[in-house]
Formats: sequence, C-alpha cells, structure tokens
Amino acid sequence: MNELISELKLLIIDVLNLEDITPEEIKIEEPLFGEGLGLDSIDALELGLALQKKYKISIDAESELTKVHFANIKALAKFVGDNRSK
Repeated sequence: MNELISELKLLIIDVLNLEDITPEEIKIEEPLFGEGLGLDSIDALELGLALQKKYKISIDAESELTKVHFANIKALAKFVGDNRSK
C-alpha cells in the first residue's frame, strides 16, 4: 500500500503540474480538495482520467461514493488498490 500511496502522490503532482509541492508534503489524511491540498473540480476531472488510464479503473462521477474515494490519499489508495486491473 505504501508503494501505491507514493505512486499516487507522484501522479497527482505530475498530472496537475504541482511544481511547488513535493510528495512528502502531501499528507495521506489531508483533504485533497478545498482546505488541504486545495484541488478543485477541474483537478478532479484530470486526476480521474489519469487514474482510469493508469490503473484501468472505472470511476462513476455521479456516485456519492466518489467524493469519499477522493477525500484524501489514503482513501484514494484504498479505492485504486481494490479496483485496479492487475
């Protein structure tokens, strides 16, 4: 799981061009949106597309659970780990 968390931090930084942030600065239980990392809805779309492409997962944008899965790195890693194609 730690490897996946590291991958996700690097993916977020790369896909969203967060040049001023290091992986170590992204705390696993810190919110990704609003206060916390400060991502917005456009970032969510870009991140969702990158996750679908890299991990071959399906993300239902209409599902209320999606907000839970994208709450923080820890939740996102669990979602990706549970749903990615091996």
